Amino acid sequence: MLYYLFDYLREHYDFPGLRLFQYITFRTSLAIIISLIITTVFGHNIISYLRKMQVGETVRNLGLEGQMQKQGTPTMGGIMILLGILVPTLLLANLSNIYVILMIITTVWMGAVGFLDDYIKVFKKNKEGLAGRFKIVGQVGLGLIIGYTMYSHPNIVARQKVDEANVIKSKAPMVLRQKGETFYYTQDIKTTITNVPFYKNNEFDYAKVLKFIGPGYEKYAFLVFMVFVVVIITAVSNGANITDGIDGLATGTSAIIGITLGILAYVSGNTVIADYLNIMYIPNSGELMIFAGAFVGACVGFLWYNSYPAQVFMGDTGSLAIGGIIAAFAIMIRKELLIPILCGVFLVEIVSVMLQVSYFKYTKKRFGEGRRILLMSPLHHHYQKKGYHEAKIVVRFWVIGILLAIITIITLKVR
Repeated sequence: MLYYLFDYLREHYDFPGLRLFQYITFRTSLAIIISLIITTVFGHNIISYLRKMQVGETVRNLGLEGQMQKQGTPTMGGIMILLGILVPTLLLANLSNIYVILMIITTVWMGAVGFLDDYIKVFKKNKEGLAGRFKIVGQVGLGLIIGYTMYSHPNIVARQKVDEANVIKSKAPMVLRQKGETFYYTQDIKTTITNVPFYKNNEFDYAKVLKFIGPGYEKYAFLVFMVFVVVIITAVSNGANITDGIDGLATGTSAIIGITLGILAYVSGNTVIADYLNIMYIPNSGELMIFAGAFVGACVGFLWYNSYPAQVFMGDTGSLAIGGIIAAFAIMIRKELLIPILCGVFLVEIVSVMLQVSYFKYTKKRFGEGRRILLMSPLHHHYQKKGYHEAKIVVRFWVIGILLAIITIITLKVR
């Protein structure tokens, strides 16, 4: 909204400094500041209100040190994160940008699913919360919306090298570019190509998954793309939800991931930098950096109250939204196949649960007694059982998250 106000003032009046709002970096900085103010300054009031409403966490006794001391700690603090994301985005971003619109929808959609889950747990006194099948329906529904929009919306394109024969198939203007002594044409086209590490030119076309069926396989690219989008959103959302088990773990890890995605969005949306780094240029995606700034500010601000010992938990309101946001963001800048590296902490956490449950069921069926790989799953609880203080576990997971973020950026330059 402020974006449109200052754009109007710039066009009709000659006030100094109004042009600053045209710069993505300036608006991103403001988004971080506003988000931090909302989550830290106003966060105290939100926590007090949650405590007044007796929105307390019900803790099961799993035999972990200091666990029962968290009984009654206010939950549903993800509301703070949602406000910290949405308010700066609505104020500072270009709301006509399709990428921004999709991210707002993602935030509200997954926040609503998580809120419903927390509401059932807290106010309906049902420890199971929202049934798992309904969570899956929410995640799949969001995946279908994002996948269909990404595939069909005319403003969602990528700049690709094309030959003269293919140029005619698109209405977009062709641009002759030069790199060294080589000349080539580029054009903004609809495509199912995405970035993938350790592959020729770091680009992969979803249509090629069905290449084995013979000629005409390209027309099924939509189905393959939709499946990938749904799986990614469901997996990352659940991964973030499982990671949110000890104070500050999911929040800090998500902030690191958010910074990385923000950098990638800025690079992918800047034609000069994208060309220099030889990565896919995605027109108008740079506006996502404002959203990324708000996201990082919200996570860091929430960490003020969520670090050990936590004064508030985000609940599924925050964790499901965070996971959905990360997945959707990566899909929009066509870096979704980098998620196994970038979100490695989430991946290890969810895989640890899958392996633990599967092995327990297998050994119980075969030997009549269930056996475990870990002392407890997810993985962070295993280390708690081994006697590590949760603050040490969290910091070490953060360090791993930083290393994975650096590796993610490096892989884009691997040829």
